Amino acid sequence: MTLPKVKIYARADAPRLGYIAGIIIGDILGLTWEIVTDRRKLGKHPVINYSEEDIKGSFKISPDPLLFETGISRREIIVSKWNDLPVFFQTSDGADIPFDIFAASFYMVTRYEEYLDHQPDEHGRFSASSSLAFINGFLGRPVVDLWTKEFSRSFLKKYPSLAFMRNEFRTLITVDSDQPFAYLGRNLLVSFGGMIRDMTSRKSHIADRYKVVKHDMKDPYEVYDYILEKIEKHSAEAKFFFPTGDHSKYDKNPSWKSQEYRELINRIGRKYSCGVHPSYFAAEKPQLLETELARLKTITGKEITSSRYHFLRLLMPDSYRNLARIGITEDHSMGFPDEPGFRAGIARPYYFYDVSEDNPTRLKIVPFQVMDGTLFQYKNLDPVSAHDIIFRLIDETKRVGGLFVSLWHNTSLLEAPEWKGWRELFEQILKDQQS
Repeated sequence: MTLPKVKIYARADAPRLGYIAGIIIGDILGLTWEIVTDRRKLGKHPVINYSEEDIKGSFKISPDPLLFETGISRREIIVSKWNDLPVFFQTSDGADIPFDIFAASFYMVTRYEEYLDHQPDEHGRFSASSSLAFINGFLGRPVVDLWTKEFSRSFLKKYPSLAFMRNEFRTLITVDSDQPFAYLGRNLLVSFGGMIRDMTSRKSHIADRYKVVKHDMKDPYEVYDYILEKIEKHSAEAKFFFPTGDHSKYDKNPSWKSQEYRELINRIGRKYSCGVHPSYFAAEKPQLLETELARLKTITGKEITSSRYHFLRLLMPDSYRNLARIGITEDHSMGFPDEPGFRAGIARPYYFYDVSEDNPTRLKIVPFQVMDGTLFQYKNLDPVSAHDIIFRLIDETKRVGGLFVSLWHNTSLLEAPEWKGWRELFEQILKDQQS
């Protein structure tokens, strides 16, 4: 049976409207659709009336001006409740839902607020505490998906012949290898400096360093056998990100020329997808980004099309523009370092829209919901408390049939006293994600 095409009637076929309709009507609900500006072309189709006009029998959403504007302007946003969901861009009486779901969803997924003036953190990042979602207490909910779910129920009442796509819950484990080795892969200057620090430190590691370099002992940060074993045991989907930048105050990875490091990357790359982990300064220096991508391609002998910025230094919109220019087609940086939750208000991949240029792109954004370092370092949580937060996010993602993405580091899965209990949490998540 051919499903009817949804006609969206609007005063103009604006690129912003087409972009967000593609996510809500197409990607989430699985319907075919088109924007129509001439009422004579509506025919006998289900109609979303996105205008101030009255169209008998249509489903009316009163439009906020946002999607017909160009450029960026600050708005006063008031959050209210609808069907137990936080909503904004409220509209007048007479519409079938009391807010503009298209404009509100566009505001969230494009990270419109991150283009506005704000106080960045010490690393130049947009802080979770500055976000509309955090301030209004809904960062832990995928509101775009939830709004769409409620909208679809109302839409179906008006057009019972519609059939929506069923979205299946999926999971993805991602691993950033900021420091894959404690001692291996260092150049002579860095290694010498480490030996000097060892000799002057009360907790000297010089004996361990010597044994590792001589290959008489396994490097203590090399826990990839454990990670791979657990991922394979649970048949989990996984992706690994490797840095190839130069050593700096913020970048502690081995030299990209290190034989041990190259062997590790290729060993993992034979089984799992690998992406580049651009260095701290590559977020603002496109030439570094291009160099580091070329290095990883040289190591693997493969095209590399995915990335995640080190320190999650996502600086809108330049970070995404720079990725697209060098051939990256998928980025995994969309998440806050300081708070868990749904930074873009959505629990599934979507494409980047450059608001300042009003340009839809083919760069896919894959948001993550939680990072180990957020819970351990930023929020000082123990594994039990972290477990509760993670599983609330998993439940929220399951509720909308989304993609739950967690971010781990090999150094959080060490058998070290400070990370006691985190391996068990990692294994519990792998187990429970299957249920």
